[in-house]
Amino acid sequence: MATAVTAPRVLENAWVRFAARRLGRLVVSVWVVITAAFLMIHLVPGDPVRAVLGPTATAEVVAAKRAALGLDDPMWSQYLHYLQGVLTGDFGTGLASSLPVSQVISQRLPTTAMLAVLAFLVAVAIAIPVGVFMGVLTRGGRARRAELSFTATSVVLAAVPEFLLAVGLVYVFGVSLGWLPVAGRSGASSYVLPVLALAIGPAAVLSRIVRVQLQSVLQADYVRTARAKRLRAVTVYLKHALPNTLTATLTLGGLLLSVLVAGTVLVENVFAWPGLGTTMISSILARDYPVVQAIVLVYGVGVLLVNLAVDIALALLDPRSTIRES
Repeated sequence: MATAVTAPRVLENAWVRFAARRLGRLVVSVWVVITAAFLMIHLVPGDPVRAVLGPTATAEVVAAKRAALGLDDPMWSQYLHYLQGVLTGDFGTGLASSLPVSQVISQRLPTTAMLAVLAFLVAVAIAIPVGVFMGVLTRGGRARRAELSFTATSVVLAAVPEFLLAVGLVYVFGVSLGWLPVAGRSGASSYVLPVLALAIGPAAVLSRIVRVQLQSVLQADYVRTARAKRLRAVTVYLKHALPNTLTATLTLGGLLLSVLVAGTVLVENVFAWPGLGTTMISSILARDYPVVQAIVLVYGVGVLLVNLAVDIALALLDPRSTIRES
């Protein structure tokens, strides 16, 4: 009886420690990202206000603009003001547009998030069935040629940069064949090429992981037992083998989602996608550093939140991992 009562308490305490550790790491990591984003604008050579106003602006106009933005205040004062603004959702005002940066972010973030999430779902939808099929086909050293072809193809696809793949897709399906639009967001068809440009590389990586993990699981005793019971092959693979394959896939998939979020910067510019990526590049060219600062912060915090979600999902799938970490 004591053991039965103690086990839930141990697991509950492990969850509390797990949550405290993850929350502490998240807070520290977010603080580091905020500090790095703040320092970025101060480490850039030159005067951003002068760069935005142009060489013809008088010294009085430049000084007034700097004073209005608080750039003449001590560094520590600017940092505290910036930190307070971030915590309240106030990222300041754009130098070039004179619009609130939070307004720019709120307008552009949904399109970037939609693009990244769709690419992730497509990558998983491709990787799992392909990985399972190749894992079953090449189990036990069978179909050696198919294994070599699959490995070579997946390595090449994973190595091609997203922007280069995007350019190739534009040329083939947009310019040569004329099947799909190549710029802007004008309906469901405009999502196809940018989503594929982002999803193909991660799908290639994930499919290899699924194949390797599935082959390892197929050697486990419980799978041998299921086969000994003469269960149908579909039942063995989908009910017994596949669920135990998805843990490693989920781990890497979450990390790849972080990569997808960062990869949207270049892909959006190839397709003139109205998201954070195109806004970031245009703001860099215009030297609108408050906007760049805020977008870098959004990307950084987004990656941290994705990693936290993956940690929580893994802990839910395998509660014993929280105890092992304690």
